[in-house]
Amino acid sequence: MGSSVRELAGATPATRDRYVDLLRVASLGAVVLGHWLMAAVTPDGVGNLLAVVPALQPLTWLLQVMPVFFFVGGFSHALSYRSLLRKRPEGSEDSVYSAFLRARLQRLLRPTTVFVLVWGAAALLVQLLGGGGGLTGVTLRMVTQPLWFIGIYLAMVAFTPPLLRLHERYGWGAFAGLAGAAVAVDVLRFAAGVPYVEFLNFAFVWLAVHQLGFLRADGRMHLRRAALLAGGGLVTAAALVALGPYPLSMVGMPGEKVSNMAPPTLALLAHGLWLVGAVELLRAPAARLLERPRVWRTVVAANGVAMTAFLWHLTAMFGVYGALLALDVDLPEPASAAWWAQVPLRLALAAALTAALVAAFRTFERPAAPTSPGTPGAPGATGAGPLAALGATLCLLGVLGLSMVGFGGLLDGRTALLITIPVSAPAAVAMTLGGWLLVERAGRGMR
Repeated sequence: MGSSVRELAGATPATRDRYVDLLRVASLGAVVLGHWLMAAVTPDGVGNLLAVVPALQPLTWLLQVMPVFFFVGGFSHALSYRSLLRKRPEGSEDSVYSAFLRARLQRLLRPTTVFVLVWGAAALLVQLLGGGGGLTGVTLRMVTQPLWFIGIYLAMVAFTPPLLRLHERYGWGAFAGLAGAAVAVDVLRFAAGVPYVEFLNFAFVWLAVHQLGFLRADGRMHLRRAALLAGGGLVTAAALVALGPYPLSMVGMPGEKVSNMAPPTLALLAHGLWLVGAVELLRAPAARLLERPRVWRTVVAANGVAMTAFLWHLTAMFGVYGALLALDVDLPEPASAAWWAQVPLRLALAAALTAALVAAFRTFERPAAPTSPGTPGAPGATGAGPLAALGATLCLLGVLGLSMVGFGGLLDGRTALLITIPVSAPAAVAMTLGGWLLVERAGRGMR
């Protein structure tokens, strides 16, 4: 692995934006660290450290960095789709779309499907043997929760072509339109009490941040604009929290009536704006740092396993706690002095177990051979775009459904509401796998 990383790092073209790769790794790493730190596990159950110590909730304004990942996604999706368009034969836009979806979703869905299959088989075995209580039951319910991010990201990939066209026509106006739609949703939600309208902000808030990545790809994120985003976003977020119905925490909290995350709120959008502006202000010094060969090799190595580590990091965390309980190691009261003293040990063990899981499953994150847009009349070219779009939609629904229902109660028909539709774990798994097969078929048919 070391030699391949060294070769990849050495072959990096001078035109590559290395800072984007750093942001991708750093944002996922911050999420993993945040999850490990927030877990307040005792022999009686699993809580949230931010609920135990509310004074720590301002930390979420630093640790809630998913907007940065979606911003980076917009940048990468714009470059990828435009690259395919330049190679497009006349009249084969369907093949471009299907090839784009397959290429962008491979590193998401290949490791995700393996994760789903492994955990699905493990959950079935545990419950057939009569287990599923205590920490095991909590693990089965919670280990899939980070999949919500995969689902939202799927939607961003699927909507890239039309949103990129809007961006090319209206520029900052396209972003303003999405942000304005997010404002309208919150007004209808909080002022008019319109039911279910809040779920529209799963699209408007995250796609607005994604749209900023298009602006970055076109070189329109200048330092002055970045400073305005950072300052304006921070002031707006603070004002919304202080004066509006929005909670302080930028992550979901147990039992709260309003969450900034599920569904996203205008406060979370403002938070995302200040984060995007802040990381853009750091671009120049970070770029100088990334010119150092050792630093760049580290980023390349981390990028190659980032999604696998993200998928399995909760598995590792619960594995550590399970081992500690099995060995009769005392789990102190969360936020006590003894609890804080134990944090370095738990983090080190979780990191080591995550590394072992990455070593076992990292091969599925390696992209398959790329497909190129086919020639007119090539096998599978007709209707490939709609087929790929259908597959992406099924994957999105399946992954989001699984993030909500988990694998607990697999044999009991347990369901969770995906907006207004009850979804069971078997149905979510079937949609995920079926959707991925459709995306693969559409993309492979374009060779």
